[in-house]
Amino acid sequence: MTQFMKPTLVAAALLGLTNACQNASAAEGYEINGQFKNVPVGTTLHLSELTSSQFVERGTAKTDAQGKFTFKGTLPVAAAVYQLKVDEPNQVLLVLDNKSRVTLAGDAKSLPATYSVKGSKDSELMQQLTRHLTASKVQMEALGKRYNAAGQAGQTDSLPAIEKRFYVVQGRSAARTRSLIRREATSVAAGFATLSFVNPDEDFAFADSIAAVQRKAQPGSPFTQALTERLEPLRATAIGTNAPEINLATPGGTPLSLKSLRGKYVLVDFWASWCGPCRQENPNVVKAYNQFKDKGKGFTVYSVSLDDDKDRWTKAIAADGLLWPNHVSDLKKWQNAAASAYGVQAIPQSFLLDPTGKIIAKNLRGEALQAKLAEVLK
Repeated sequence: MTQFMKPTLVAAALLGLTNACQNASAAEGYEINGQFKNVPVGTTLHLSELTSSQFVERGTAKTDAQGKFTFKGTLPVAAAVYQLKVDEPNQVLLVLDNKSRVTLAGDAKSLPATYSVKGSKDSELMQQLTRHLTASKVQMEALGKRYNAAGQAGQTDSLPAIEKRFYVVQGRSAARTRSLIRREATSVAAGFATLSFVNPDEDFAFADSIAAVQRKAQPGSPFTQALTERLEPLRATAIGTNAPEINLATPGGTPLSLKSLRGKYVLVDFWASWCGPCRQENPNVVKAYNQFKDKGKGFTVYSVSLDDDKDRWTKAIAADGLLWPNHVSDLKKWQNAAASAYGVQAIPQSFLLDPTGKIIAKNLRGEALQAKLAEVLK
């Protein structure tokens, strides 16, 4: 349930709110009125703008004896993400412009779980998403702890069921997220939420459809631009497209093309001997290979290694029992030509191809891989 990430600067996904309900007659400038429970009188609240690399404070307000507070003023840009913070665990993110009129309430000691926002359909959408995703995260973290505990206790027979449940929860969470975003597809919040909460590797078609709506409805939004830029490198390996060709050398030095395996279902599997999560996933791939290699039209694996040491690569193949003959690499680690063509930024990463070479699934793990193969290899 983990990946080894390519070293890079990755921005954290943020929860955001945006005000779409505006008073046309209001004077230029934003206003936030709120009341928090369990906050001492005189507590300083901070409002900070998210710039390209950090939060920059734009204002402060103090709570009164009833926990009430007001922020008002003029913002430096048309619309941006702002953080309203009590302390590190208790903060919310807003998208504000100079016509925003937002009302907040909540418990200052558990703000993310209790806050409410009024005056904006976008904000209500983001509140629903926040609570839904928080609940899903709690479920998945609990399943992750159960999985680790079972593994440490040697209860390996229970691991597949826990893993299966994890993916069920993950799938339902993704479906609910898509449903909520789709309701307000033209809003700024929908663009932000798609960028932040949708995995484009798994939901490319959905993310691309929202990006198309956003380019018409919100052409000036920074989220629209960022979402478009995020999706473009993934277009070549989206589900339903023909897989890019690969032609790299085997350990023996002979070129082996991906196209030569047409006629079978093929798992293009990016891995490396130095990648712990890859080595942990290898037994699942071996199990799937042994179970399905002779069924239907047949199944095989085309393993692309991101190693830079041939000896370590070949020893890992033997140690992990990777019995299929299709092992290739150019021994250039992250500069691997195939990884570049497929936009690989983390491993393990895999692409399941049908007999014509079309991508039909991505990043299937454990029971999910076996279930998909059982479905197509009837």
